Amino acid sequence: MAAALSGPLRPELAQAVSQARVLVVGAGGIGCELLKNLVLTGFSSIYVIDLDTIDVSNLNRQFLFQKKHVGRSKSQVAKESVLQFCPEANIIAYHDSIMNPDYNVEFFRQFTLVMNALDNRAARNHVNRMCLAADIPLIESGTAGYLGQVTVIKKGVTECYECQPKPTQKTFPGCTIRNTPSEPIHCIVWAKYLFNQLFGEEDADQEVSPDRADPEAAWEPAEAEARALASNEDGEIKRVSTKEWAKSTGYDPVKLFTKLFKDDIRYLLTMDKLWRKRKPPVPLDWAEVQKQEQNIPDQQNESSAVLKDQQVLNVRSYADLFSKSVKTLSLHLAEKADGEALIWDKDDPSAMDFVTAAANLRMHVFGMNMKSRFDIKSMAGNIIPAIATTNAVIAGLIVLEGLKILSGKIDQCRTIFLNKQPNPRKKLLVPCALDPPNPNCYVCASKPEVTVKLNTHKVTVLTLQDKILKEKFAMVAPDVQIEDGKGTILISSEEGETEANNHRKLSDFGIRNGTRLQADDFLQDYTLLINVLHSEDLEKDVEFEVVGDTPERIGPKPSEPTSRNISNGSDDGAQPSTSTAPEQEDVVIVDSEDEGTSSNAEDVESRSRKRKLEKGCECAGAKRSRAEQEQDQDDLMIVESEDEGAASSLGEEESRSHKRKLEEKGCECIRAKSMC
Repeated sequence: MAAALSGPLRPELAQAVSQARVLVVGAGGIGCELLKNLVLTGFSSIYVIDLDTIDVSNLNRQFLFQKKHVGRSKSQVAKESVLQFCPEANIIAYHDSIMNPDYNVEFFRQFTLVMNALDNRAARNHVNRMCLAADIPLIESGTAGYLGQVTVIKKGVTECYECQPKPTQKTFPGCTIRNTPSEPIHCIVWAKYLFNQLFGEEDADQEVSPDRADPEAAWEPAEAEARALASNEDGEIKRVSTKEWAKSTGYDPVKLFTKLFKDDIRYLLTMDKLWRKRKPPVPLDWAEVQKQEQNIPDQQNESSAVLKDQQVLNVRSYADLFSKSVKTLSLHLAEKADGEALIWDKDDPSAMDFVTAAANLRMHVFGMNMKSRFDIKSMAGNIIPAIATTNAVIAGLIVLEGLKILSGKIDQCRTIFLNKQPNPRKKLLVPCALDPPNPNCYVCASKPEVTVKLNTHKVTVLTLQDKILKEKFAMVAPDVQIEDGKGTILISSEEGETEANNHRKLSDFGIRNGTRLQADDFLQDYTLLINVLHSEDLEKDVEFEVVGDTPERIGPKPSEPTSRNISNGSDDGAQPSTSTAPEQEDVVIVDSEDEGTSSNAEDVESRSRKRKLEKGCECAGAKRSRAEQEQDQDDLMIVESEDEGAASSLGEEESRSHKRKLEEKGCECIRAKSMC
């Protein structure tokens, strides 16, 4: 078939295509379309990797999969389906994470091209670094609803994926989630935390009980303690670990309801200062709630104007749903082996019922309008509508850029934007010239180096490892050495070697202002020099700052312009597709970051450089129209985990003010915000 399809291509290009070895990372929305395009173009040696399995929700846009494939490996089924187009093709499928150490630099060096069809930042960062280390061209892509982008990354020629800073994912302080929720998203975060506290892996940072250490709740200790004691006596509940207490009750739904929505709320009311300028919450009583009539969604009339999942029920119905889901989940947990836990999954009906019910009951307690299951799933599961035709267009553009590279014409490669609405010249596709590498990039510069401002007396080695090296600088398995003339090893990627250092402060190792650290990630073939800038004047809730970047806050940041987050069928946060868009909140929900699943989504880089094209271009117009299209879209993100699973992911609305200047020979193209 490759020979038959090579007619439109020049003979030398057709030969290059047939001999090329291509790695496709991700077999989801874009990946399915891309694999089909590759074999029909004549590519005969294709490797595809994806960690995900097929879900029913994938079937409306990932056309290589059918209902009979649900639960199977995406990469394996994609291979089987594509071979029906071209049985002669050699396709190797891996059901695995691209971040597995087995896929090292040598693995990447065997390929002619790497094509990303991912939906999360962590995997994109990793593939970017591996391709830089192997010096292999990378074609990056992403979609979000009707928007999409394709761009080319080549070491030493173009910007890499990390050349421009990404918006920092936004989280909330624990006291907001636990004590003073003011927006529906806060209650949804709380409900997901509660799921983990009761049925999943317990995390001290995801506690749901009232936070007595809330700095805003400075009340009279003696009086408050007396009222808290009275509250406890009323509910006959001792304040112990949520999971321990739930187990001791046999996961009794009524006792859980009473603790969470009555006793804990009464306890919060004893924190007088919290409610001086806020509307206080109103506790719920199970017996009183049961006196209400239950409204049951119409399951018979499917043509009803309001679908079942889009209905908002009453408090009684959500209380009953809470009870039912607790019983079901406790049974599922009992079936697990000792020590094992349930894992949150937006497509698990019982898990979704639990979060829907718990979040809505908390919204009611705190005087908010309750949300439909559809809206809550959108926010909790990081979903925005995925458009099959958007994926198809982007997949086609990926192949076209690949053909340019194989023709030896990388100078003709472009970043191509797919807009929702035509620009003033009535074009949906707008190409822009690729930018050269950023000389200050801490990834692709000849000697990557950064300066990090932190308090060496407060920051621990574990914080350095997890929050700075892994989260901020996207390392997978860092080794850190202090440049003190002794070669002191601070962090080792070998399990157990330096765990004793984890909770010690950096200053304990003689790290002070001006100290230099060398961080190596041997998997990524990446070395970063870190200059420590000691400071005791960091802003509140700021653990560290990368000099030149925005502060890394523990809590929410003030409203600020950020960039759009574009991913494979989703952005870094979800937007409920309802008519109440203005009520959506600027938070991100990232369950976990996985290749191929839409959960966390990806990024739009904030770029300010201007670039002149020799011939006229429409980039500024494209950016302007894109900004107009996105003005009423909000990014939602709740940061939960950074592994490859069902991603995410919270960003904020981007304020754009691009200018456009037309000149005699063309136009000044202001670099578009990258969605990948």
